[in-house]
Amino acid sequence: MGLFDRIKRVVSANLNDLVNKAEDPEKMLEQAILEMQEDLVQLRQGVAQAIAAQKRTEKQYNEAQNDINKWQRNAQLALQKGDENLARQALERKKTSTETGSALKISLDQQTATVENLKRNLIQLESKISEAKTKKEMLKARITAAKAQEQLQGMVRGMNTTGAMAAFERMEEKVLMQEARAQSAAEIAGANLENQFAALESSSDVDDELAALKAQMTLPGGAPHQQALPPQQTSTAKPEVVDAELDSLRKQLDQM
Repeated sequence: MGLFDRIKRVVSANLNDLVNKAEDPEKMLEQAILEMQEDLVQLRQGVAQAIAAQKRTEKQYNEAQNDINKWQRNAQLALQKGDENLARQALERKKTSTETGSALKISLDQQTATVENLKRNLIQLESKISEAKTKKEMLKARITAAKAQEQLQGMVRGMNTTGAMAAFERMEEKVLMQEARAQSAAEIAGANLENQFAALESSSDVDDELAALKAQMTLPGGAPHQQALPPQQTSTAKPEVVDAELDSLRKQLDQM
């Protein structure tokens, strides 16, 4: 490969890349529709001109037919009057009008076919333009959605999701720890309350037992009352032993 061919290829590649980057799909669609509409205007002008030519040829053809009929009548009239020479001239004019009419008929048929073809092309172009406008709106919507999606993806890529999720996890761990501390405090408070009620119940039992013991040990009128001995049994306990036992019992009650 020659040097100039390589340079030409490099330049062409760079130009194509620049063109591709410069092409805005939305603007390109607008431009395409504008060009199609310009073609439609030109085609309509062409159809109008073709129809005008067809009408002119049709008029000329009708005039030629009228001339043919006129010279035919003139020839008949000249023969009726006995003027054969005048009749011959009339038939010559008729022949000329007939030739002219035949040529006009060929031209008129061609122009009619051309006009019909142009009309079909005009209808097709109008249909394509309408379809192109619909597609343009759809493609514009897709382009807008694609741009929004691309922008969103760029924002997502730019976000520090790892750090954000780590922060959420730390905050969640702190909330869990705080909830655990609150639950522990509630359990401890409940346990202390139960212990206080248990202590009250225990103290109440001891007070009741002490009151019952005092009632047993006190006789009516304030005199001490000794526990009755079983029948046919004499008391052998000594006063010192009883006093010692009473002192021991009092100490136990004081320690409770």
